[in-house]
Amino acid sequence: MLAPITLPRACRSLVVLVAGALASCATTSPHGCGADEQSMVTTTLYFGTAKAVGVVGNEEWLAFLAEVVTPRFPQGLTVTDASGQWRAANGGIVRETSHALTLVHPDDAASDRAIDEIVARYKSDFEQEAVLRTHSPSCVSF
Repeated sequence: MLAPITLPRACRSLVVLVAGALASCATTSPHGCGADEQSMVTTTLYFGTAKAVGVVGNEEWLAFLAEVVTPRFPQGLTVTDASGQWRAANGGIVRETSHALTLVHPDDAASDRAIDEIVARYKSDFEQEAVLRTHSPSCVSF
């Protein structure tokens, strides 16, 4: 059995003070956001445009944004045209133009579900093997 540790009164006061300071820091923001910022999540989806026959055209992409993405994230989004490459399931390297869609949203089940729906719909509508999804905590202000 270990003997109890007895701290001098001054040390106990210091321990209580430090613990209280750390607890107050932890409650200000889960990601260390500033006073004028809110904690959100930034998700980027990378949509390839190569199909088995042809590519996803600009009109198809704009219709997809209007009909599938915007109703799920009407508060806003950003699209960047990109080009990239990835390894397909058959081992081949696929090089293609892409659209990078960035969404800033709450970290909640409704947003995750909406993103899953967007990905599933794109893969189904445009014969895609995959849509790359990244997400990270963000501090945002408007």
